[in-house]
Amino acid sequence: MADLPNIQTIQDVLRPIVDRDRQKSIIEAEMVRDIAVKANGVVSFTLLMDNPNSPHRDALIQECKTAIKAIANVTDAWVKVIANSPVVNNPESPTSPLKGIAGVKYVLAVSSGKGGVGKTSVAVNVAVALADMGAKVGILDADIYGPNVPVMLGMEAAQIKVVKAENGADVVEPAFNYGVKMISMAFLIAKDQPVVWRGPMLNGVIRQFLYQANWGELDYLIVDMPPGTGDAQLTLTQSVPLAGAVIVTTPQTVSLLDSLKGLKMFQNMGIPVLGIVENMSYFIPPDLPEKQYDIFGSGGGKKAAAELGVDLLGCVPLEISLREGGDRGVPIVLGHPDSASAKALREIAKAIAVKVAV
Repeated sequence: MADLPNIQTIQDVLRPIVDRDRQKSIIEAEMVRDIAVKANGVVSFTLLMDNPNSPHRDALIQECKTAIKAIANVTDAWVKVIANSPVVNNPESPTSPLKGIAGVKYVLAVSSGKGGVGKTSVAVNVAVALADMGAKVGILDADIYGPNVPVMLGMEAAQIKVVKAENGADVVEPAFNYGVKMISMAFLIAKDQPVVWRGPMLNGVIRQFLYQANWGELDYLIVDMPPGTGDAQLTLTQSVPLAGAVIVTTPQTVSLLDSLKGLKMFQNMGIPVLGIVENMSYFIPPDLPEKQYDIFGSGGGKKAAAELGVDLLGCVPLEISLREGGDRGVPIVLGHPDSASAKALREIAKAIAVKVAV
């Protein structure tokens, strides 16, 4: 895109914006860091706040976005809020490459625009399918507010260990089952304990799971994201080089609309979108396996993929055995490998492997 704004232009439009807590310009207070302008016109920066939970936080973010979006040729604005600290005051250069995870070849995000579309079921079964094909696989349950991966992987009763590295740092040892290493927020809280966190705390725990875990040698680290386009997604895209993102949706119109927002977010951040998975594509009654019913509509995933120029990785039918396997902790690709859902999920896993290797 021609005539993109430079960093000085962005600083100039942000200079009049005053932080109500400090009663000072956010530029003069040195609250703005890591300004970056992508080739597609997306501007991102980090906003340092003494109190990230300030009641003025959301209004300040919106004021920054409005000012930046008013600049010619800017397509979108992304603001990441973190707590002001001595460590943050010496950030890496915004042009420096993202830090990879030692020993991990590909980091993949599995995301959805809304909850309830079976994103975690897809992430878990794809991970197990890849492991069953001989790959070394890990899964990071980054759905902080609804961490269900341990249940679906039969590791609800598992415990993770924290050991000391040679340099004295704490290192988390992932749990392991079905050939998959796994870390989840569920291991750190009581089963019925809600997680009521603002962005900075969420950012910190995701980074710890990424870089303070003994993942070892992995071909794929699959990150099961929370639904939506919030702090977790922004943290991931700005923390680690992603090989690609997979968007999970159902054929239902409201699900598709939300999934398109998530897809565009990854595209705006320069993350390759590997494709769309249409989950709950149709229902197969157990007593009439030759029948199928389009409970949530049909063709939505294919249409969305065509409109956005991405691939439809596969359509996963809704089967009772898929739900039962998730509840029992036995993924359907292992528990019922000959089922239509298992076959579809294995083909999706193969398609993902082919795409990231290109």
